[in-house]
Amino acid sequence: MGHGGNVIEELMADHREVDALFGEIETQPVGDQRRRELADELTMELVQHAVAEEQYLYPAVREYVDGGDALADKEIADHAKVERLLKDLEGLDADDAQFDDRVARLKFEVTDHVRDEEDRLFPMLADACTPQTLEQLGDKVRRAKQLAPTRPHPAAPDTPPLNKILAPGAGLVDRARDLLTGRGRKD
Repeated sequence: MGHGGNVIEELMADHREVDALFGEIETQPVGDQRRRELADELTMELVQHAVAEEQYLYPAVREYVDGGDALADKEIADHAKVERLLKDLEGLDADDAQFDDRVARLKFEVTDHVRDEEDRLFPMLADACTPQTLEQLGDKVRRAKQLAPTRPHPAAPDTPPLNKILAPGAGLVDRARDLLTGRGRKD
C-alpha cells in the first residue's frame, strides 16, 4: 500500500490490490481460517484507502472539478455503505453462514465504487488538475494511509477537518490492537 506516482496512479494500484484480495479469498476453501485472515487484510486496505480519499481526494474533487460537491458526496456515501459492510464482516468467523454473503455484498459495492471512480471521477480530476497537483495529492494520500485506522469506524467523521484530526488517533489505537492480536501480520 504506498505505490508511488500521482494520486490517480496510487489509488488505482490500491484498487488492483483490493481486487486481488477478493480473488484470494474466493480461492480459499469455504470456512477456511485463511479466508478470515484475508478478510482482515482486505478490511485494513479498504479502510486506509477510504480514509485517505476522504481526507484528500474528495476535497480536491470539490475544489477542482465542476459539480465536484455532488461527486464527492456520492463517493462518501459509497464509502459509508462499504464501511457498514466491513463492520458486519468484522465479527464473523470464516465458517459463519453469513461470512460469504457479506464478502459477496462487499465485493459488489467495492467493484461498483471503483468502476465509478476510474471511469468518471479520475478522468474528470485529471482534466481539471495540473500534473504537479496530482503528484502532490499522491504524496498526501500515501502519508494519510500510513496513519489511517485499520478497522471500520462507521460513526467517525468522513469530511475535513474532523476526519483529519481524529483519524490518526483512531489509527494509532487500531494498530496497537492489531499488534496485540496479530491481526494483519503476514507470517
